[in-house]
Amino acid sequence: MRIGILTGGGDVPGLNPCIRSLTLSADALGWEVVGFRRGWQGVLEIDPSDPASVAASSVVLTKEGVRGIDRMGGTILHTSRVDPRTVKAGDRTAHVLDVLERCGVDAMVTLGGDGTLRFSAHLAAQGVPVISVPKTMDNDVYGTDYCIGFSTAVSRSVEAINALRTTVESHERIGIVELFGRRSGETALLAGFLAQVDRTVISEAPADLDVLLPLLAEDKATNPAHYAMCVISEGATIKGESDDDSELSKPASQREDVGVGHRLGRAVTARIGSGVVLQELAYLMRAGEPDAVDRMVGLAFGALAVQLLQRGETARMLTLTDGNYSHVPVDTLLKGTKRVDVGGLYDPTAYRAKLMRIEGMPMFLY
Repeated sequence: MRIGILTGGGDVPGLNPCIRSLTLSADALGWEVVGFRRGWQGVLEIDPSDPASVAASSVVLTKEGVRGIDRMGGTILHTSRVDPRTVKAGDRTAHVLDVLERCGVDAMVTLGGDGTLRFSAHLAAQGVPVISVPKTMDNDVYGTDYCIGFSTAVSRSVEAINALRTTVESHERIGIVELFGRRSGETALLAGFLAQVDRTVISEAPADLDVLLPLLAEDKATNPAHYAMCVISEGATIKGESDDDSELSKPASQREDVGVGHRLGRAVTARIGSGVVLQELAYLMRAGEPDAVDRMVGLAFGALAVQLLQRGETARMLTLTDGNYSHVPVDTLLKGTKRVDVGGLYDPTAYRAKLMRIEGMPMFLY
């Protein structure tokens, strides 16, 4: 069997452990693995009749070739956010199918977030044997409790928030840390809780400045060190502002509007007179090597993908559900939206995580 593998969407720590695990598991069965570079973009750039284009956009993965990559962040295959159905040339699904067939690919394993896995489900509907592996530091793929990259993103965020306290305290200001999370506030919720910040604003609950700002002022005034800390999701909204999130769909370097962290910082200074230390953590949340959880999940998902292919089970998305490795139909992510359970895990009046129930809950409390 010849397995194709690619990574799409934003990079996260844990992808390389998954690539290594899949390659080793396939090699043990005498199977071949070909990695497509730059996600679906690389597949689109291949002309199967042109060996040079095949060599430029794909690579055969071997046991020796993946040695040590589990310790590396990012993805050795590189990535893109391309969906072959929405490129300027129109729907290129037929081209993708032709490339896979003529390159001798018997099954695809795709590692990605919502966009990448939606096209994977589309391919499965065309009859391509597909196994999808969810990864996103926002942990927002519907159908699984956990996505590769989430734990490292939370760990990086907690480290940065606590490190920033030294400067915020030294200047007796209010620290505002903006974290990635366009539609889901899970990363901000957990990072804020674990770093024990004063207030956390998530994407699912608009911030009422008439409530939030007095709370931050009180936090600062009652802290013997005379500072306060606030975490906010990049997708959070401020009550009274437009909820148009079209700017967030653009790469950060192309956005014209300032982020919500900046807007909150300006309001803090204007309305309560406090100085602000503002930090957009952004890509640092997913930079560097994976933590223990993401190495473990990446290695497990890679092995599970091969085990399913060995059993002839395809059109599946790998999952972690209630702490157990499992799999669901590949189109499961199309059937819902994964967001923070505000009623169970968050107090929108206090802008804080709340843990109303613990017994029987999975490790990450959702």
